[in-house]
Amino acid sequence: MECPAKSAGGEEGTPVIWRQAPKSIPNPVWTDYPAITGPTCLYDPQPQNVLADIAARILNDFRQLPVNPGTLQVQPFPHTLKGGPTNFYTTATEQAFDVTILGQAIHLMATPASYTYNYGDGTTVGPTPAAGYAIPDTEWLTTETRTSHSYTQTGNYPATITTSFTGTYSVNNGPPLPINGTLNITTPAKTIHVWKTQRALVADTCEQNPHSWGCPGTND
Repeated sequence: MECPAKSAGGEEGTPVIWRQAPKSIPNPVWTDYPAITGPTCLYDPQPQNVLADIAARILNDFRQLPVNPGTLQVQPFPHTLKGGPTNFYTTATEQAFDVTILGQAIHLMATPASYTYNYGDGTTVGPTPAAGYAIPDTEWLTTETRTSHSYTQTGNYPATITTSFTGTYSVNNGPPLPINGTLNITTPAKTIHVWKTQRALVADTCEQNPHSWGCPGTND
């Protein structure tokens, strides 16, 4: 395989075949490493050193990626009722990025792995692998999910979700390698307005008697 220079007068690359020994083999020798991909090209005078240098900085580069944390979704929103289960879920997704590090083509994958829900009233859930899910509006305030929350007091509460992303990276189309660390991103707060309800028996509808109990504009 030839690895021509990327630019006029530049250095030619070095062909590399990626090998990986099965974890089941203790103290593997060279013959235990079957080829899994390649050959590919590394453009560095010392290929072994550039791989180590990339590994040493990959977590920091991973944490600089413009990863979209998704959004926090709330049902119902923005108003909910005291004592009723309010459903929360997120839209975070797996994302891919192609960057250049130390002259090498790096492919990174960011995958949402766990979530921490902060409901704004001092209550949190997580880290949990549950991303939550949408439910029909006919089930709002009656159906509890793994990520729902019931507020015990009326008020306005800033709710957020923090998503923890794990990552992998590959060098010049090599095998995916795990990134030792996570990227944690918190969404902007969504204000949840918690109300309470009251019930009473009345003789007239608001159309029949606009001043009846519970009608708009009345205080009784």
